[in-house]
Amino acid sequence: MARMYSRNKGKSKSVKPTRKTSLSWLTYKPKEIELLISKLAKEGKTPSQIGLFLRDNYGIPSVKNITTKKITAILDEKKLSKEIPEDLMALIRRTVMLRKHLERNHKDESAKRGLHLTESKIKRLVKYYKNAKKLPMDWKYDPERIKLFIE
Repeated sequence: MARMYSRNKGKSKSVKPTRKTSLSWLTYKPKEIELLISKLAKEGKTPSQIGLFLRDNYGIPSVKNITTKKITAILDEKKLSKEIPEDLMALIRRTVMLRKHLERNHKDESAKRGLHLTESKIKRLVKYYKNAKKLPMDWKYDPERIKLFIE
C-alpha cells in the first residue's frame, strides 16, 4: 500500500515470528514477563522500547504469544501507561521541533509542508483515539499548550 502523500511503498522488513505457540527454548513464564515489563516501564521506557529490550536482551520474540496480552494492555492493567499514546506523542514532538526550526528558518517551504502533514496526521489520530476512548472527549490539540507540556 502506498503512503498517503507520496507514491512510496513501505520498505520495513521487520517480521513477526510465524509460530503462534510458545517456544521450547524460552524459560520465562507469563508472570515473569509481566514483572519485567512493569520494571522497564517504571524506568521510563515506552512500550516499543520495552518490546525491543525484551527481544534483544531476554530473547523474548513476542510478548503477546506468551502472555496472550499486548504490552500496552499489561501496562494499562498495572496503571503504568501514559495519558497520551506513544505514537501521538512522537508526532507531537516532531511538530514542536518543526515549529522551532520554522522560527529560525521561516522561508523553509518543505518544512512548512511537513508541519502541515504532521498536524493533519495528529488530528486523524486524535479522532481515532477519542472514538477508541483512549483519550478524553474534551482533549484538544493546541500547539502552544502542547509545547509547554513537552518541554
